[in-house]
Amino acid sequence: MLAERKVVTKIEANPLLTAREKERSLVRVAAYCRVSTDSDEQLDSYQAQITYYTDYIAKNPDWRFAGIYADEGITGTKAEKRPEFQRLMRDCKKRKIDMILTKSVARFARNTVDSLSYVRRLKAQGIGVFFEEQNLDSMKADSEMFIGIHSVLAQAESENISANVKWGKAQSAKQGNVPFQCKHFLGYTKNADGEIE
Repeated sequence: MLAERKVVTKIEANPLLTAREKERSLVRVAAYCRVSTDSDEQLDSYQAQITYYTDYIAKNPDWRFAGIYADEGITGTKAEKRPEFQRLMRDCKKRKIDMILTKSVARFARNTVDSLSYVRRLKAQGIGVFFEEQNLDSMKADSEMFIGIHSVLAQAESENISANVKWGKAQSAKQGNVPFQCKHFLGYTKNADGEIE
């Protein structure tokens, strides 16, 4: 008795469905950038961070660009005073982002409580934060202790800078040099010698 030959027909996957499935499997990555002053040096850093992360995300074939969130000229000591950071947190809550890249713990927050509470909140949602300078991934089990240490150092540095600035302004005032922002007062300008007119 002859064995019956079986014929197998291969049906190719629908390319539209395959493309959609690949798109869904890509990690949606956003970046958070921040500089604390409007100085030219800081603004160069701000623009450099935005350009760097836009290119960095685009070059990874497993990632999909989910946006750049950037606060310019804003201190990192209070999260509620950073509009782009708050927009990032809202978009995370809406499940628009899978991972956040940031330059360092100090760029993410200069307040230990904010830093750890937001990292924990994001981790609970399955969203990791990667701190590039410290090479820390918040989704890894041992990362929280190191994020905490770096957060304490960032907060201490911020407090030290603030104390130094206040001291410098007090010393300048004692010598009779009081800063006066003419551009905010109608009718006042500074001449070539820096004197108020």
